[in-house]
Amino acid sequence: MRFKRHIELEHGLRQIDIAPLVDVIFQLLIFFMLTSSFILPAGIKVNLPKAVTSQIIKSRKIEIIVSGENIIYFDGKVVNTRELRVILKDLSEVDQPLLIKSDRRAQLGRVVEIWDMCRDLGLSQVNIATNQE
Repeated sequence: MRFKRHIELEHGLRQIDIAPLVDVIFQLLIFFMLTSSFILPAGIKVNLPKAVTSQIIKSRKIEIIVSGENIIYFDGKVVNTRELRVILKDLSEVDQPLLIKSDRRAQLGRVVEIWDMCRDLGLSQVNIATNQE
């Protein structure tokens, strides 16, 4: 018994169609380009409260950040109130403005505690950061 040879397979696949391959490569390229732009830089996320009467401060300032979980950051490092008092006592000799950035979810008592500590130590230029919207 004689079997038929698959002549169609031998002669029909001389070239591979690369159009679908190119489409897939471009889809992957676009996907990776778009997802790489969503990488956020490292930092402390703070949602500032809104205020209509806020002013822009252009001078160099010292920043204290209070996160939504009531954690205090000074110069990017976590500090407690005792450590902050020591740092602020050293800074009271230098006449530089101090900026308190507080998250909307932070307790008002924590911000007032820091503000009162600054005034007690003799810091005269204490500001609270807000968004102008």
